[in-house]
Amino acid sequence: MSVFFSVCVPTYNPGCMWHAWLEAFKTQTVKPCSALIIDSSSTDGSVKQSINYGFNVLTISKNDFDHGKTRQFSVNKSKADVIVFFTQDAVLVNDDSVQKILNPFKDDSVALVYGRQLPNKNALQIEAHARCYNYPNKSVCRSIEDKTIYGLKTAFVSNSFSAYRISALNDIGGFPEDVIFGEDMYVATKLLLAGHKIAYAADACVYHSHAYTFIEEFKRYFDMGVFHAREPWIREELGGAEGEGFKFIFSELKHLMKHAFWLIPESMLRTLLRYTGFRLGLVEKRLPLRLKRMLVMNKGYFS
Repeated sequence: MSVFFSVCVPTYNPGCMWHAWLEAFKTQTVKPCSALIIDSSSTDGSVKQSINYGFNVLTISKNDFDHGKTRQFSVNKSKADVIVFFTQDAVLVNDDSVQKILNPFKDDSVALVYGRQLPNKNALQIEAHARCYNYPNKSVCRSIEDKTIYGLKTAFVSNSFSAYRISALNDIGGFPEDVIFGEDMYVATKLLLAGHKIAYAADACVYHSHAYTFIEEFKRYFDMGVFHAREPWIREELGGAEGEGFKFIFSELKHLMKHAFWLIPESMLRTLLRYTGFRLGLVEKRLPLRLKRMLVMNKGYFS
């Protein structure tokens, strides 16, 4: 079964790795009906590169980018049945990775598929463990009934490499506007509650990992806390994240004991920063605006 699909990639100064991204996409065994770059006024020459590789490019102001609204714009423009999203730093691993993220749509009940993220080749062990933990080598399909097993992770997805059935996405109102973070989890939860399924395609792979500084780690989890504070219905429907957090900590310690025990103190500090950032994000309405602007990673959100 062939799937009629389009592609959208939001970009902002993707830098030297953008050529590798474009080359990996060029070799894919399936081709989209349309491929759109929504670029937030890059200054690194990547727009010209994208055009040379056949992408349509829409340039917007950096201040106009919104995780949900910008993606929904591309959905509204698409004439396809499925839209595939990437982030600029998620490089396809194999020539058939896009085909494999489309395969689960053979099941009409599947509305959303996300692919496997492998650590970049130069990733340190803390980064590598996070990818191995969240993106295992076994595919799975989840429905709302699975929340008793997975809790909040029932709606775990990532728009770094994902695909949506457009009809189902539009039926639940599309991507939300004005979310600080987590537009993918927001939509995933809505789809689950509407009776759709989410598939994880472990054979559809990209290289994607982050080497966050300590401050960036804190800020990312502050944003996550703000998201859950402003969308409390998600935790009410699926449960909290605390149990999953403890499982992750123990798994990370076990991994580091085996592969890089000298990173355990750093791991513990990062755990403290994540927890503190998340808890502060949950009570962000009690914090002064000036302080929130200092703590947030998504700088435009509180402007």
